[in-house]
Amino acid sequence: MEKSAQNPQQVSAGERIPLWIFRMAALIAGMAVFFPPVNPGRVSGKINQAASLFTTGISRDTVTNSMGRILRSQWILDGDIQSLMIACIVIMLGVAACAAGAAMSLGNRRMRKTGLILPLAGAPVMGIGLYLIQTVYNRMVAHGTEVDKLDRLELGMPGGFTVYCVFAGVLFVTGLIAFLTAEKETDPEVKMGMEEKYKLFLMILPVILLAFIFCYLPIWGWRFAFFDYIPGGDIGAENYVGLKWFHFLFSDPATTRDLIRVLRNTLAMSGLGIVTSWLPIAFAVLLAEIRSRKFQRFVQTFTTIPNFISWVLVYAIAISIFSSDGFINSFLTNVLHRAGANTNYLQIADHTWLKMLLWGTWKGIGWSAIVYIAGIAGIDQQLYEAARVDGANRFRCIWHITIPGLMPTYMVMLLMSIAGILSNGMEQYLVFSNAMNKDVIEVLDLYVYNIGIGQNKISLSTVVGVAKSLVGVTLLFGANGISKAIRGESII
Repeated sequence: MEKSAQNPQQVSAGERIPLWIFRMAALIAGMAVFFPPVNPGRVSGKINQAASLFTTGISRDTVTNSMGRILRSQWILDGDIQSLMIACIVIMLGVAACAAGAAMSLGNRRMRKTGLILPLAGAPVMGIGLYLIQTVYNRMVAHGTEVDKLDRLELGMPGGFTVYCVFAGVLFVTGLIAFLTAEKETDPEVKMGMEEKYKLFLMILPVILLAFIFCYLPIWGWRFAFFDYIPGGDIGAENYVGLKWFHFLFSDPATTRDLIRVLRNTLAMSGLGIVTSWLPIAFAVLLAEIRSRKFQRFVQTFTTIPNFISWVLVYAIAISIFSSDGFINSFLTNVLHRAGANTNYLQIADHTWLKMLLWGTWKGIGWSAIVYIAGIAGIDQQLYEAARVDGANRFRCIWHITIPGLMPTYMVMLLMSIAGILSNGMEQYLVFSNAMNKDVIEVLDLYVYNIGIGQNKISLSTVVGVAKSLVGVTLLFGANGISKAIRGESII
């Protein structure tokens, strides 16, 4: 019989230090792929400074969006851009190989020994990519000198090039040391395997990395709040203004009035959402009480589908129903023969908050109910059986068993809603916004978009975003403290 692969790690003392250095270097190198300041492919100042190694490798538009005239005049050859992108992809492949080796190093001795071969190949692949970048840079310099436009190209080897050279060296050396010092599995019957805790860690690691990339890495953009930044320009000591824009946000009368207006809209619509946050619970309970499984699945599917429809398509549906020549007005005119039925219900500002609440509820109630449906499925069925024996009807079972069983989940969702009370999202309000209802539909996220993208006030919009995030964190801890004081339970 084959021996189990779930044997202990059995890492020797001499192997432990280089192994952990290798793992940490692989993790940092993997995250740095998405970090613009250490992009080794930004060999020209004309390349977007917000471009990471990842975007430089896969998005030609990101690389060339400021090179229109340069490429048309052939001061930089199109082939050099393609070679630069290929070099970035090669580096990412090398990083991926090292990351895979680091993951396999968490396994037993057989898996660890096999996994440590990958950085011995991945690090040289990173070196090949860096060499290609150096070659592309040299070609650009030579061609720029030939056409006498070297100063216009703003060529220079980025600091990220040196960083990745260090990464490649550290990964290769530590991987080699760990490979040479790793004990070889002597029992041929032992398969490659990994302890359960490391399997679970690797399963959650992609989620952690995605959260870092999309939730924490953008915090690097907060630096724009301390500069007089012009879109397309650079930031440096010459345009550093400190807390100027923070002071401007609360001292400029027009900005203060706009901020009060959008906060009113934001808090009103978020408050309506919190007041009606019980609707998904009610819908989940009603859905669970449907006896026909086929009909239950149909209703659940039918109400969940709108969540996957974009707000642009939702607005198209709204136009076909509520516009001046939509279904409602056509019905009033052609069926009920009502004269003058040409009201455009989407243009008028009346009851905008209520309309946005109804559209949001229609789109999201099925999706929001999923977590409560799962909660209902997790309630012990013996409780219902005992209640029925005692004479409880269906309503009493719902009131005394189902609802109390869902309350912990509801409280967690409520706390998260309170923490995100200033984050309504932007898409819904952007597509339904027009000149007639702008004053009552513009929420904080849409306001940040309008002043940042619409008016090119990037620094001011960043300040508003920073303030919103800080208030959200404060609300989260405050709501958590209240929950702990009243219920004795918290989520943090």
